[in-house]
Amino acid sequence: MADSAIIPRIGGMRIALAQINPTVGDIVANTAKHMDFIARAKRQGATLVVFPELSLLGYPPKDLLLKSQFVADSLRALDDIARQVQGIDVIIGYADRNPAPIGRPLHNAVALLRDGRIHSRHFKTLLPTYDVFDESRYFEPGPINETENLVRIGDITAGLSICEDLWNDEKLIARRLYHQNPIADLNAAGAQLLINASASPFVVGKHDFRLQLFGEQVRRFNKPLVYVNQVGGNDELIFDGNSHVLDAQGKVIAQAKDFEEDLLVVDLEDAKQVSIHPHSVGLESIYKALVLGLRDYVRKCGFKTAVLGLSGGIDSALTAAIAADALGGAQVTGVAMPSRFSSEHSINDARALAANLGMPFHLVPIDALHGAYERTLYPVFDHVVAAISPGTTGKDPTRPDPAADLTDQNLQARVRGATLMAFSNRFNHLLLTTGNKSEIATGYCTLYGDMCGGLAVISDVPKTTVWALSRWINEHAKREIIPWSSIEKVPSAELKPNQTDQDSLPAYDVLDAILHRYIEEEKGVAEIVADGFDPATVNRVIKLIDRSEYKRRQAAPGLKVTSRAFGFGRRMPIAQNYVQTTP
Repeated sequence: MADSAIIPRIGGMRIALAQINPTVGDIVANTAKHMDFIARAKRQGATLVVFPELSLLGYPPKDLLLKSQFVADSLRALDDIARQVQGIDVIIGYADRNPAPIGRPLHNAVALLRDGRIHSRHFKTLLPTYDVFDESRYFEPGPINETENLVRIGDITAGLSICEDLWNDEKLIARRLYHQNPIADLNAAGAQLLINASASPFVVGKHDFRLQLFGEQVRRFNKPLVYVNQVGGNDELIFDGNSHVLDAQGKVIAQAKDFEEDLLVVDLEDAKQVSIHPHSVGLESIYKALVLGLRDYVRKCGFKTAVLGLSGGIDSALTAAIAADALGGAQVTGVAMPSRFSSEHSINDARALAANLGMPFHLVPIDALHGAYERTLYPVFDHVVAAISPGTTGKDPTRPDPAADLTDQNLQARVRGATLMAFSNRFNHLLLTTGNKSEIATGYCTLYGDMCGGLAVISDVPKTTVWALSRWINEHAKREIIPWSSIEKVPSAELKPNQTDQDSLPAYDVLDAILHRYIEEEKGVAEIVADGFDPATVNRVIKLIDRSEYKRRQAAPGLKVTSRAFGFGRRMPIAQNYVQTTP
């Protein structure tokens, strides 16, 4: 973790952007990280160091905030840091108690530390309660009078804001959620410099929108902006960093690295020498986000290794490639579990992938286990049929061909799930699930089977993007990482003879286009059909999505990379019967 290039000091305020990766709730480690970055900023001659939103706690702390001991411990840590601060100003994110007798018990706050004490405290005004955010559950909004968020730093009056406070511009926000624009209020109150401490999660394409949104406000008020964002993975959320400084004309004059910790030091009066790290876009940004999210989830949950099933298909191949990049190939175990329906080329592809990634590889055929289930269960099933239908032969009429029986297909998936969980238990591996967003959306997955695991790495990656990412990995590496045959083969669960995914689902390019409209854009049937899709197909897909909510509620947490992922940010009822009007 190297410092960014040091910018020579010519004069004026020298600001350090401390883009850190905190662990939620680990107050001791987070405190040590703050002290390290403060010392490094001081060595580089910074007069001020700015940390992200709730940096002392890690974002989002969720219901840890309901524990009074957690809040008390964090406030003691803040006091400890403050006592050690000398010769540099520090802006740090934390949760402060609300002394008022009415309202939420806490404020989302930043403190200015100076000369061995907490010089001032400042509170977040706008509290998001949409998608993955639920800040009104814990926090009371800050005062309407934004003069309370002004501070004097050297010869400059700075206006302090926290994350969402910067996201209410009248021109670029289609529907504003708040009546107040704190940035406009800070400008009116006399701020000469805008500083924003943020914890803004990654969504593909989001950073370009940030630059557009923030640049619009900077140009409007003719004030430079210092924006410091958290980096790292915390549960489902991934934070991309990309902290930056905009001059009064909205031009980027400094930008930190993306998807890794960084300390960026900027002299606001010397914009000629800057450190601008290009930010990743498109497939590269998704890939980097998934690698970071997986690595931090494993590390912060106390694991060192992972295991996953290798089917020879594209989904498990992509998941394995991401895991090997995040943890090192030797730390990721691949297990191929062929059944009587598995093709030889699938086993060969799984073995080749493991070799390409340097992964330990094990072959565990499941035919004997699968057969034991069949021999144990099907006589009982037939006995039940005979009991409820006297006079029949006793054979279950819904099972004319065991190979085509959905129960039998799910048994295979569940044997595999139990096998992988055995590896997880025996060797303390984190089990990674390999289902993509298209499958999870439509329920094309098996509870307690391929859904078993501790982290769903690509659950927010549609199938068409899975293919695109896999091609990108090979092209970026300039060699075959993921076997091209895995990329090019017709996708199949291989749970019955001659099976393909398209036996059960529309073509993936059509399916993913409908999913995007229904899940991420919240369009209804009529709107999607108006976009040119077949009405019967649209109705079928939407029915599959709605009826599969109970499965998703039991799924492993998944890394979020799109604007609308399955997980705690999408709160749909399970027992519901809303039927959309069809064209």
